[in-house]
Amino acid sequence: MLFRGVLLGIRHCILGIRHEFTSAPTLTAIPFVIENEGRGERSYDIYSRLLRDRIVCVMTPLLFLQSDSSKKPIHMYINSPGGSVTAGLAIYDTMQMITPPVATWCVGQASSMGSLLLCAGEKGMRTALPNSRIMVHQPSGGAQGTCSDIVIRAEEIQRLKKRTQEIYVIQETLDRDRFMSALEAMKFGIVDKVESHKGSMPTE
Repeated sequence: MLFRGVLLGIRHCILGIRHEFTSAPTLTAIPFVIENEGRGERSYDIYSRLLRDRIVCVMTPLLFLQSDSSKKPIHMYINSPGGSVTAGLAIYDTMQMITPPVATWCVGQASSMGSLLLCAGEKGMRTALPNSRIMVHQPSGGAQGTCSDIVIRAEEIQRLKKRTQEIYVIQETLDRDRFMSALEAMKFGIVDKVESHKGSMPTE
């Protein structure tokens, strides 16, 4: 699933990993796209092309890092205005499924589903930088069609609202947008600490 306009930095993930190919056949084919630019044609693998539009497939590197090491923590940096609820829950499920602990860092903002993923990190490893902003609210969406279709859609949004409240582990209402500073988010229980010291971010 894709989050457009979201920068989710994942530690230990190196773009452009080079694979040594042998004569053995491979079953994996990465699609390439060719674009006409001012200087001629240029070929991109599909992931690099999506990255140009700030589209990142997050679950793939999470699964790769688990295969690389089942014990080393994975550090996920979140600067997100939010996005699709189902796409966010797909990332959430992946975070819960893999065995390495996932440390989450809020840099900039974590709003809507971004704040849910921030909260979904390993307990004790959820961090916000001092000037970051966090926002929580209930799922939103629209519906059209017959009266029955609209009722079905409203019931589904209610189910998603209940599920997100369970993940946040909060009893307070999410009926309105609630913006918080890093310290307020810590008191609210979304993050465990606010980090401001130089050199506190992991470098390896």
